Amino acid sequence: MSQTIYVAGHNGMVGSAIFRQLQHDSTNIIITASRDELDLTNQQAVNQFFAGNKIDQVYLAAAKVGGIHANNEYPAEFIYQNLMIEANIIHAAHSNNVQKLLFLGSSCIYPKNAEQPMKEEDLLTGILERTNEPYAIAKIAGIKLCESYNRQYRRDYRSVMPTNLYGENDNFHPENSHVIPALIRRFHEAKLNNDSTVTAWGTGKPMREFLHVDDMAEASIFVMNLDNAIYQQETNPMLSHINVGTGLDCTIRELVETVAKVIGYQGEIVFDNTKPDGSPRKLMDVSRLERLGWKARTRLEHGLSLTYQWFLDNQSNFRK
Repeated sequence: MSQTIYVAGHNGMVGSAIFRQLQHDSTNIIITASRDELDLTNQQAVNQFFAGNKIDQVYLAAAKVGGIHANNEYPAEFIYQNLMIEANIIHAAHSNNVQKLLFLGSSCIYPKNAEQPMKEEDLLTGILERTNEPYAIAKIAGIKLCESYNRQYRRDYRSVMPTNLYGENDNFHPENSHVIPALIRRFHEAKLNNDSTVTAWGTGKPMREFLHVDDMAEASIFVMNLDNAIYQQETNPMLSHINVGTGLDCTIRELVETVAKVIGYQGEIVFDNTKPDGSPRKLMDVSRLERLGWKARTRLEHGLSLTYQWFLDNQSNFRK
């Protein structure tokens, strides 16, 4: 039986990965709308879009995202735009009788000093990281919107919280990108320039977890289509979100060395101990998702190789 599926944010890294995987099933009818076609912060426009399309499922991957600098500079935009996007889509889905929706959040919803690995139960148990608190608050609100419509209207709106993502369609901007695309670009350019050294920030000791975006898309589709009785066995009405990650982490030093290996950089790697390390560890507890029957498959080195190949194939599109 065909399903009409709306992927909100289909041009982003996660949304595009979900879109690609949904296309593997020829019975799916997938609808999208670019920013030029639909302003997701405009409630009336979103309502009209839903009213004009008979939608069965929604993947809510649309969001305003950015690194530490962007979150610090534009906190109002980060909280306002994300609140409006999720509120408009979730309410329009309900108003137009869409029964199934999946909201994609972020691991930044957890307290700054949460015990490691971070469990779903850690939500709202402590103070958030200051630099991205507005974004985190918006994502927490998205979870609670889904839970509230479920409780009051018996909807089936679910939430998944990914760890650090990387892969195809990532942001490789030299100043605003996250750690993996930043390292890929830096080592690639160092290789081209025959640089004798590459400097990495910090001691290299902090530990981080990384999930390939294709695994995230697969997990999202898996959670969306789980039988409701099985889903409810592992969740409860006011703690319904599910962590998505590998359950494994590595040191930043190991990550840097692996990126250098994948790219074929032969020079020296220097760690600048005067630069900040950040949190010593950030790891997701993924036992809930594994009990439900899904586990990540892409090993880090293989995922980095896939990402580097995509970078090579698309680097003409990147800003210098």
